[in-house]
Amino acid sequence: MSEDQDFFLKLCQKYSTPKSVQKFLQSIPYNSEEDGETVRSAYAALEANKIHCLEASFLAAAILEHAHYPPMVMSLESQDGLDHVLFLYKEKMRWGAVARSRDAGLEGRKPIFKSLKALAASYIDPYVDGTGRVTGYGVASFDDVQADWKFSKRNLWSVENYLIELPHKKINCSESRYQKLLKRFELGLAPLRRPHWL
Repeated sequence: MSEDQDFFLKLCQKYSTPKSVQKFLQSIPYNSEEDGETVRSAYAALEANKIHCLEASFLAAAILEHAHYPPMVMSLESQDGLDHVLFLYKEKMRWGAVARSRDAGLEGRKPIFKSLKALAASYIDPYVDGTGRVTGYGVASFDDVQADWKFSKRNLWSVENYLIELPHKKINCSESRYQKLLKRFELGLAPLRRPHWL
């Protein structure tokens, strides 16, 4: 095993479950990209000590592959172009997610969802803000992208573009539901916390 491979194995020995990786990701400052946009690899994001959702997905995948979780991710498409990426995992035939966001409602999910559509739908309510609204979801594997998402020292724009161009299945949110959620946001009310949040 190379020194690089050994690095994430050591992290897996400390954070070997999706729940523990979720807590680890939450301990890392959020990457608000004040100095410019980035798409850092898992290793580069750790070095920078800040992550946004895609960088967090790289990191979760790099750690959890040593616990035999495949590097699968879900891309949530938003009407304002501010998409969200989450690491997918499956336990006992149910789907869950590990994710990093500025908003707690857009972070991880317990593995209770029978379908990927149901998992994606659990993000509808907390996604709504002044401009955001989930319109679709797509699923991909980092194994299918032609990039070193674990150790690259360059920004991985190709992975971001791959996820943007990925076919997305539509998610319907009624206009009345959207307006109700938007009004809550405008009143400064946080999304109602749900027990399936990881």
